[in-house]
Amino acid sequence: MMHASYLAHLEILQARAESALAVAGLDSLMLGSGSAQRRFMDDTAYPFRAHADFVQWLPQLAAYSDSWLLIRPGKKPRLLLCLPEDFWHLPPQPPRGDWTYAFEIEIFASAAMAGLALNRLGRVGLIAAQNPVFAQPDWQQNPPALLSALHYERACKTDWELECLRRASLRAVAGHEVARQQFAAGASEYEIHQAYLAATSHNEPELPYDNIVALNEHAAVLHYQLQQRDRPARHHSLLLDAGATHLGYGADISRTHAADPAGGFGQLIQALDIAQQALLQQVRPGASFVDLHLRMHELLAGVLQGAGLVNASVEAQIEQGITRAFFPHGLGHLLGLQVHDVGGWQQGAAGMLQEPPPEHPFLRLTRTLQPGFVITIEPGLYFIPSLLDKLRQGRAADAVNWQQVETLMPCGGIRIEDNVAITAQGHENMTRDAFAAAGREGF
Repeated sequence: MMHASYLAHLEILQARAESALAVAGLDSLMLGSGSAQRRFMDDTAYPFRAHADFVQWLPQLAAYSDSWLLIRPGKKPRLLLCLPEDFWHLPPQPPRGDWTYAFEIEIFASAAMAGLALNRLGRVGLIAAQNPVFAQPDWQQNPPALLSALHYERACKTDWELECLRRASLRAVAGHEVARQQFAAGASEYEIHQAYLAATSHNEPELPYDNIVALNEHAAVLHYQLQQRDRPARHHSLLLDAGATHLGYGADISRTHAADPAGGFGQLIQALDIAQQALLQQVRPGASFVDLHLRMHELLAGVLQGAGLVNASVEAQIEQGITRAFFPHGLGHLLGLQVHDVGGWQQGAAGMLQEPPPEHPFLRLTRTLQPGFVITIEPGLYFIPSLLDKLRQGRAADAVNWQQVETLMPCGGIRIEDNVAITAQGHENMTRDAFAAAGREGF
């Protein structure tokens, strides 16, 4: 763990924190790992996951609650680690390893005891989900200026973070390969999900997000949340949106498979994949993500036209909103410690925001791409009944081949999602590199 890239990562975080503190007019920064939350009217807690700002410094302590990291300009970070005495559960163990030399570590039996060990620190910026029991009156919780500065910089990944994201992609692809095989064998959503967990060596709380395992028409539900035990009478399609983590950093990969790759739906998957790869040629530093999103709608219009689903020009499809009925979500988002990582609308460290265009309200990223960004590129083509009903009732209805749409409705839809790191020369496609390492080209 204590290799050169991790030490360089900590140095970059220290420099960013010191700069953000100066902007916010604060003397020091306290990052809380968070506390386990009890279920309502119950004596059990939800699975604990430490806050991302804490994990960025200490990914090896992502399972440690009620702990704090104190960051001060020019000083070694000070870790106040809570190791409670507990015979009901296995308590966290004292940290070991050479990485510990990068921190001053004090161990306490409770958060309250940790608070007693702190002298008056002056003006402290406190990043926490709730006020800790030892907060001082002049400490500021979640000060906007401090958060804006830190979260804006978090989009640019360090070399160590990039390596974590590569490893997460490799792990996720192992799950996608097994899921593809399970689909071909006629498995249920639940069986595919369980095989995915085994292949990635994850349990469910370790996943970066809940797997979307959507067979047939369920693929038309963008965030389909169930995993049905029963096998459908016939397998038409599988849309799998599933990731994996490595030291807190998550992969977010989607692939769609057709039971008949040579059939109409299989050809549509191939056409969208070609369009996505064409768009990827424009993913580079200086590119506007909003422009990329709009360009993807133009490419999708060509796919719809080429497949005979829509009889209208690219310009007419865009103007009449036809592509938005088939592709209602955004092209992608920042990726890192959080699947939808922070700062996607920020245009500067001061927190100024650029919201997406009104006709594309679900776009999560509006920034100009820079080296170090890791983003997702995830175009979709869906047959969503509620959106298609509105299209059928609108002025563009006559442009749609409704008979062909009805034929494809049982397949639900398509999403192809790659995780892409922006480099000085262009980009690195972590997802397709991971599939290539597994012996497959993209799928």
